[in-house]
Amino acid sequence: MRALRIDTWGDRPVLREQSTPEPRPGEVLVAVEACGVGLTVLNCIDGHLGAEPGNLPRTPGHELIGTVLAVGVGVPAERIGERVAAYFYLFCGRCPACLAGLEDRCTRNAGFVGVDRDGGYGEMTTLPARNTIPIGGLDPVSATVVPDAVATPVHVARRAGIAPDTRVAVIAAGGGVGMHMVQVARVYGGEVVGLDIDAAKLAYLADELGIEGTDSSDFQSVALPAHWRGSIDVVVDLLGTAVSLDWSLRTLGIGGRLVTLTTFPGVETAVSPREMVFRELSLLGSRYATREEVGLAATLVSTGRVRPVIGRQVGPEEVLSVHEDLRAGRLLGRGALVWQRPG
Repeated sequence: MRALRIDTWGDRPVLREQSTPEPRPGEVLVAVEACGVGLTVLNCIDGHLGAEPGNLPRTPGHELIGTVLAVGVGVPAERIGERVAAYFYLFCGRCPACLAGLEDRCTRNAGFVGVDRDGGYGEMTTLPARNTIPIGGLDPVSATVVPDAVATPVHVARRAGIAPDTRVAVIAAGGGVGMHMVQVARVYGGEVVGLDIDAAKLAYLADELGIEGTDSSDFQSVALPAHWRGSIDVVVDLLGTAVSLDWSLRTLGIGGRLVTLTTFPGVETAVSPREMVFRELSLLGSRYATREEVGLAATLVSTGRVRPVIGRQVGPEEVLSVHEDLRAGRLLGRGALVWQRPG
């Protein structure tokens, strides 16, 4: 089998041949059909989600879609042939959070797919059976947005309490998560505006997704809908800079919620307890999604309520050029690494 391998954290993955792994007890062998390519996989490659030398060499890629080819001891044989999505966090399944269906809060989390064990940048991989979620007959390339780019927004929408007529602003709406966040917010009934600095991405939001967009090159002059009167119920900040966070807190209306998802070290913003109390604001961190929410994300895509936005589909020889587009901010939505297509 072929795989893109990292020998040192921060290095570019190199395509090479290696032996096909065997599933251990409790695991499944997955033939990877496609894998999503977004900024998180670059963070994984760069060692920002763990840089243990003992985890090398490593095959990255957490947004993998594939078919179960074989099962280890303790896994029902009926699972063979299922098309599945990978669940990013290597949760334990036994702690109180996991037993409550909050796998994203697992207190014994063993790491991440693509960091602490091999992911979807290879033609085959083994995973704990509990880390694979059946997605039915979804097209594998379209489905690459499910396990992160759509599931994460579903979790955000629930955390933020997005409901009919909620005024929602999404910062960095032209990115891989942003393009799907605006759609998920609309599914939950929100009135949505997408902020971005790229004119082509703002045009795509408006023309293809029917989402109003506004230029956020200068946060001091961001134009919001007139009837909002400069006040927002929910800001989803996918940019995570001091400037964007400050603007978000200043622009929220009474009872407003700011949801932040970025984890850049050293970013800080001033928070006034007085303002938090008088305006009853909420500052929320949002951490990935639950298994149930990944399943819901698959349903949203399969029923057409969320449209996958995949700017580039490439084979393994071209994936590094997608990485370059991501780092330069040129990629529309998500990228997809395609290993095989059904039929």
